[in-house]
Order: sequence, then C-alpha cells, then structure tokens
Amino acid sequence: MPKLFASQRLLQSLRRVVAAAAVVTMAACGFAQSPATTPPADLGVRKRGVDWEAFLGPTGDGKSPERGLIVPWPVGGPKLVWQIPLGVGYGMPAVSRGRLFLFDRHKSRARLTCFNAATTEELWRFEYETDYQDLYGYNNGPRCAPVVDADRVYIFGAEGMLHCLSVVDGTLRWKVDTARTFGVVQNFFGVGSTPVVEGDLLIVHVGGSPPGSSEAPPGALDFVKPNGTAVVAFDKLSGQVRYALGDDLASYSVPRIVSVGSRRRGFVWARYGLIAFDPQRGKQEFYFPWRAEILESVNASNPVIAGDRVFLSECYGPGSVLLKTRDDGCEVVWSDADLRREKRMRTHWNTAVEVDGFVYGSSGRHTNEAELRCVELATGHVKWSEPNLTRSSLTFVDGHFICLTEYGELLLLKVNPEKFDLVSRFTPLRPEGGADPTGLGPARLLSYPAWAAAIVSHGLMYVRGENRLACYEIIPD
Repeated sequence: MPKLFASQRLLQSLRRVVAAAAVVTMAACGFAQSPATTPPADLGVRKRGVDWEAFLGPTGDGKSPERGLIVPWPVGGPKLVWQIPLGVGYGMPAVSRGRLFLFDRHKSRARLTCFNAATTEELWRFEYETDYQDLYGYNNGPRCAPVVDADRVYIFGAEGMLHCLSVVDGTLRWKVDTARTFGVVQNFFGVGSTPVVEGDLLIVHVGGSPPGSSEAPPGALDFVKPNGTAVVAFDKLSGQVRYALGDDLASYSVPRIVSVGSRRRGFVWARYGLIAFDPQRGKQEFYFPWRAEILESVNASNPVIAGDRVFLSECYGPGSVLLKTRDDGCEVVWSDADLRREKRMRTHWNTAVEVDGFVYGSSGRHTNEAELRCVELATGHVKWSEPNLTRSSLTFVDGHFICLTEYGELLLLKVNPEKFDLVSRFTPLRPEGGADPTGLGPARLLSYPAWAAAIVSHGLMYVRGENRLACYEIIPD
C-alpha cells in the first residue's frame, strides 16, 4: 500500500483548486444552475413495480423488491418485448418514469440516449467526443451505468468525463473533467466506478494523483501516488466540490452508502483497500487494506453490506474477507488470506448478493474455473458450488435469482442455501434466425461478453450482450 503522504495543507489547497475548477468549467460553458428537483412527467405504461435508477438497483445490492414472478419460465423463455442494437460499452441502462437511458459509444463519440422504455422510441440523445483507448485491448466504450435522480441524469465516461444532464431533453447542466481536474492517471481499463447519489451529493470514486504521476508508464500504477481524492463529493445540482477524502487510487468498485444503526455510512473499496467514511461530513473513519500484490490486479466487486458486517471478495489474490465494523474501525471475522488454494469466494467483476445470511456469487477469475457458490456469511462455510456456468452475474427477485452467464444463457434459480436449485434455463436466440458465429448452434441474441447483471423494472427484465439489449416480460402487468 502506498504511504500516506498528503499533508493537511496540501489537501486543503487541492480542495480549493478543484472547487474553483469545477465552477470555472460551468461558467465557461454558460451552464444555468437549476434548483429544480421535481421529477418529470411519468411516461410509463406499466404501473406496477419500481424504477431502476442506479447501479445494481434501488438499494444498490442487486435486489429487486418486485413480486409476482412467472415461475417457471415458459418453454423457450419469457416473452420477448423488444430488442435493440447497441454501441460499444459494458454497462446496463437505467430506467426511470417510463424512460430508458443507455450510455454507449459510437465511433469517437460517447452517447447517452433516452428512449421510451415501452416502445424504444428515441426521445433525445447527448454526445461528446472521447479519445479513450483501453490499455489491454478491451472495448473503448463506457463501463459505468447512467444514474437518474429526479430531473437529472449523470454519466461517467471511461476517460473520466462527468456530466449532469436534464432528464427531459438532455440539456447539459454541468460537467467536470475529473482526469484533468484531479490528476487521474489512466487505470488498466479506464474509469469504471458508477457514481451514487446521497442526499444533495453525488459521490464519485475518482482516485486522483499529484503532478508528476502522469509521467509513469501506461499501466504502471505501482509508481502512481494518490493525492487525497479517492472519494470526491460534488453538489449534485451545481457540480461544485463539497469534499474530497481518501489516499488511494481508483478501482472498479462502486461506492456503497448505507444505514448502519442510526446513521449513514459510506464504503468505497479503492485500489488498495476499503475506505469507510461519513458521507455527510466528508470524514474518513477507517481504512482496511485488501488487494492482491500483483500489479495487474483490480478490485471490482462492490462491498456487500449486511448490518454492521462488510463482505469483500476479489479473484487475484487474497480472496474474501468478512469484517465487523465499529464506529472507529473494524475487526476481521474470517479471512481467505491464509488459504493458499481453496478460497471461499473469488468474485471477479460481479458482485455477490446476500440473502438471509448467505452470499451467492460467481467465484473464479477465468471462464473455465468459475463456479456459482453459496457461502454462509457468518462462518465462511461453502454450502454448495456449481461448476460449468462460466463467469456469471446474479439479480435477486421474488425469492429467485436471475443468473446470466457470460455467453448469454439465462437461468432462473430458486434461492436455496442447501443446494443449487435450478427452475428454468434458456438461451435467447435471434428472432431472425441464423447460425451463431461460434458454430455452436443457432445465433444467440446475447453474444459474449454478457458481463452485466440483469436489471428488473416494472415487471420487465433487461439483459445485454456485446451488441444487443433485450427486454423480456417476467412479471405480468
């Protein structure tokens, strides 16, 4: 872990600089600050259910509160409502008040498109030029999902551009070039941590560096130092910086802001470890180091919060750990660090889902070794493992999991800590037919890599592969 080097004076100076830079950015572009926070008109035609306005859903943990799931699925899968082509990217859309917001890339332009969620009619689009190039040959599109809050939608590009737009017509409210403003050195796969809204703040996992760090060779993050901006809180209406904290670089894990006891608490799993902080006062509370020692390792799963316990899992080295938090720190309940081979859980980009004291997730760094697992949270005991599903993602709804494999197969599983409980299984195929490019039967609708977890909103399930987004009805309206 890099040494903590930033003095209080330096950090205070940095905060003044970045706050001024954000204001200058807004003023130079002639942005009008709007105090309005009233949600726009609801275009939705399906009145049951909830919106999916943030990464991993309304509670940020991959769980949908909707009920009435069709069980089992019909032969051939649920009813296909629509499917549309995608640009380049990895993230899922956001759904809010009958609108679907899709963030992807088309040639040299990053694009946020607002569709009617029922008909896929395009309502508006916003674009900006991007020159992001992935260091390891992965695609150059956005990694983050859009975030909707009342009359605003936020997007965070792979190159570090943060935009706030009007939900109604895509008008630019404010923007900040976080890479330039905070001195962010390009991470292995660019920016990939979706921001979260907390009260009047937009919490962003930035991970900036002081002048001089940009001289490090591409990908040589071990030579890059932090500057106290692992977490930056912006005023969600104006874009002004409210605070910055954390001496660490950015990871791909998304901030979690939750209620622990009688107060709100923030957790950001940065490149080198977990930062716990007070999201309103902007004060770091404790830091817990947890990362593989190899250079090209990343923390990508989100912290799983269950009361006063925090579960972390990664796939490059130490594996998983369960922490019990206190006001002034934490203690380790159990840890995989001393286990050489049989780690309890090794999640990659997917985030495990906790249900009734058990965590479920895909364990394994590589496709051929990945297993879907259930682990008892309190003890770390592995209850069951199911191989041969490739790396997969889970979404909880109505006592079941929707499991999407990276090759585009969908499974419906009953949540069961005692066994892998398969209810339904199908592979979405292209309506127009044809052969799959892999030579493995008919053409799949969701082609590799299908790396994003399914979302559920108003009875509809949205899933994506490399170049298709599909919508299925899984709960009758």
